[in-house]
Amino acid sequence: MLSDSDLKHLRRCIELATIALEKGDEPFGSVLVSANGDVLAEDHNHVAGGDHTQHPEFALARWAAANMTPEERSSATVYTSSEHCPMCAAAHGWVRLGRIVYASSSEQLAQWLSKMGVSPSRVRNLPIQEVITDTPIDGPVPELAEQVRELHRRFHARKG
Repeated sequence: MLSDSDLKHLRRCIELATIALEKGDEPFGSVLVSANGDVLAEDHNHVAGGDHTQHPEFALARWAAANMTPEERSSATVYTSSEHCPMCAAAHGWVRLGRIVYASSSEQLAQWLSKMGVSPSRVRNLPIQEVITDTPIDGPVPELAEQVRELHRRFHARKG
């Protein structure tokens, strides 16, 4: 069961995804929150320039490695508009961050994009649990997933 605080952070992720969309980038956003509820860092996608490793979850993992103790990382939560891709899940696992909460799943995203006629990704669509095994994970959140779907619809409508 998600708390009001969880939902607040997920809504911020959707705001960040919207900012990415408005900047011409793919709509993904993430927030790193400490054990006591402080927002430590946030980011959105930066792949429009051609570097497709510029995902917000990856950036937050690198920020956490540079700025947090192992204990702080393991008790932190990463909130994100969409479930981590395999690259970001691995970064999360290597840095030993704590809980992940996402608004929409990678399976949902793949289904939405397929229905929009978007070619499948070159990277396999894997649930986080198939990449890292010891992380508490919550998601998707149906009432927010629809907002994420709409952001992707808008992004791909512009490209088409």
